[in-house]
Amino acid sequence: MSGVHTRKASVRCKACGRSHRPVEAHMKKRTARLVAASIAVVLVALGAHALSAQPAAFKRTVLRKADLSTPGREVVQALVEIPGGVRPGKHTHPGEEIGYVLDGTLVVWVEGRPAVTVKAGDSFFVEAGRPHETTNEGTTVAKILATYMVEKGKPLATPLPY
Repeated sequence: MSGVHTRKASVRCKACGRSHRPVEAHMKKRTARLVAASIAVVLVALGAHALSAQPAAFKRTVLRKADLSTPGREVVQALVEIPGGVRPGKHTHPGEEIGYVLDGTLVVWVEGRPAVTVKAGDSFFVEAGRPHETTNEGTTVAKILATYMVEKGKPLATPLPY
C-alpha cells in the first residue's frame, strides 16, 4: 500500500474531552504557544537592548544665578553636558546665550545660519528667541559653559517640534 494515505480515526481525547486525532491537535496548539512565547521573549530582549543602547539625555546644571541691572532680567550660568550621539532637540531661550566649549566637539545650528562645528576652546552666540540645536556627533561627553541673559521667571529653554 505504498503511496496510499489512510486517514487516522478520531478518538475522544483524554486531555480535552473532544474527538479529534489526539496527538496532532495538541501538538499544533503547543507549537503555536511555543512560537508565540519565543517571539515575545525575542521582542522583549530587543526592546531592552534598544533602550540600553540609547544615549543618556543631556544634562544642564545651573552653577550661578544673579539679577542683572536691567529690571526683570537675570544671568544664569550652567554646565551643559551632552553625551556622545545625543541630539537634545531644537529649542529657544527667553534671552541671549553664549556658549564656551570646555570638552568635545559639537555641531551648532542656529536658524538662519549654516551649522558650524565647534570644539574645546571655541564659543558660540545665540540671539534671544532664535531656534537652535547643539548636537554631539562624537562618542564622548561634550561640555559647554553656557551663560544665559534671560527674562527672569521664564523657563530657561522651550523645546520646539521638528
